[in-house]
Amino acid sequence: MKRPLLLLFLATAALLSGATLSARAENVGFYAGKTVRLIVGFGSGGSYDLYGQALARHIGRHLPGNPVVVPNSMPTAGSLTAANYIYNVAPRDGTVFGIVASGAPTMPLFYPDQAKFDAAKFAWIGSASKAIFLDIVSSKSPAKGGEDLLTREIILGSTGPGAAAYDLPVMMNTMAGFRYKIVQGYNTVADVYLAIARGEVDGVSGTTWDSISRMPAWRDGEIRVVVQYGAQPIPQLKDVVMATSFAPTSQDKLAMNLLLSRQEMGKPFLAPPGLPPERVAELRRAFMATMRDPAFIEEMQKLQLDIDPLTGEEVQRLVETVTATAPDIVQRVRDMLSVRK
Repeated sequence: MKRPLLLLFLATAALLSGATLSARAENVGFYAGKTVRLIVGFGSGGSYDLYGQALARHIGRHLPGNPVVVPNSMPTAGSLTAANYIYNVAPRDGTVFGIVASGAPTMPLFYPDQAKFDAAKFAWIGSASKAIFLDIVSSKSPAKGGEDLLTREIILGSTGPGAAAYDLPVMMNTMAGFRYKIVQGYNTVADVYLAIARGEVDGVSGTTWDSISRMPAWRDGEIRVVVQYGAQPIPQLKDVVMATSFAPTSQDKLAMNLLLSRQEMGKPFLAPPGLPPERVAELRRAFMATMRDPAFIEEMQKLQLDIDPLTGEEVQRLVETVTATAPDIVQRVRDMLSVRK
């Protein structure tokens, strides 16, 4: 081969080799060899924890480079601590994301002194399932149904403000005249379940159907549902009163619907603000791929947990709608929760 042709051949081969290596590196991606932390804003045993733990076991296969994904529990303040951490402290490179309470988008509206974040600026990754809230009590409780809550004092356990287990009963006390007595200080809703079993409290607000339907206490008739907060009754709970039926005015109903908008968020996953756009896209693609992964679906079926996902873009739009709520409606909810600036 003549020298000019040889040089041309070698140059072309080098270019092709470099392009191949570059394509391989791009395919491996940012996550190759890295460990990703998935912050779970709740303690062990509850449905948020189960969704977070399960996603951590499967999503790494769907991220380029197949990183190890390690769940980290951060269970205080109804996931407010986790949300504040992810927004203000976590690295903004895609190596940290998490699952927080469905009420996280409304926390800055109702608890501006505690929620140190702008919910619309998070990178919302997706939601694994919608959530319909319920109030449950022990079968030993004097409350047999929703109407009893107007005349009988019922003691509920709660993690604290910002969590559905606190906000919903406060709302029902203020708006509907319920007589819930709220005992704060439990680290997790799972701790409240234990307190119900021990007879320390009568029940808990803001639990979900996917949580209680798999509990032996439900199957054995040891707990009962007294209120449900969805737009339509859950088929298995057709005789249980709807919370919205207690709203005395149209403004109150709008305020109630704002507080209940968190049900659409369900089990939301989010990452810090300021991530590179390509990293957000990778996390969102991997999240939805995990929702369709047969191994993940099989695990969810064994755990008796629903999969009804929303994409990151869909959750982002919901959050932006919530954060743009008219100030008078926000103030009505803040008044109900006795929160002031």
